[in-house]
Amino acid sequence: MEQKLTHFNEENRAHMVDVTEKSETKRVAVAQTTIQMKAETLGLILNQQVKKGDVLAVAQVAGIMAAKKTHELIPMCHPLMITKVDLSFSDNGVDTLTIEAEVAVKGQTGVEMEALTACSVAALTVYDMCKAADKEMVISQTMLIEKQGGKSGHFIRK
Repeated sequence: MEQKLTHFNEENRAHMVDVTEKSETKRVAVAQTTIQMKAETLGLILNQQVKKGDVLAVAQVAGIMAAKKTHELIPMCHPLMITKVDLSFSDNGVDTLTIEAEVAVKGQTGVEMEALTACSVAALTVYDMCKAADKEMVISQTMLIEKQGGKSGHFIRK
């Protein structure tokens, strides 16, 4: 199935998609990423023993800030009046931290990029705060988990 990409004008040059005529609806996106690290590093984070401070609290704020500034980072994203940003953290008890971001808006375009940006910047913040203890951390598996609202409907990753 061939789908036309909408970020190109008739001259095949990039442009911001016109959402003027789209209806304003509630739109929600959930994204996640993982950061694998040494077991000792995960222990430092969970026990709040990282010298720079509470890693998860700082990563949470960084993710929220990133969601709100996504349009400043990704050229074709629209500035949005985001109504919700929430990040959650879970771990596998060994060496991996999973970061999930949920973003909502009542608007004319979705918030997938904002959710992806939120969890990515939160992971980068974890890396920054822990790099003195573990330079081998790997950020990976960044993905959209769910998207609701808009013309394309409800998406849930299988």
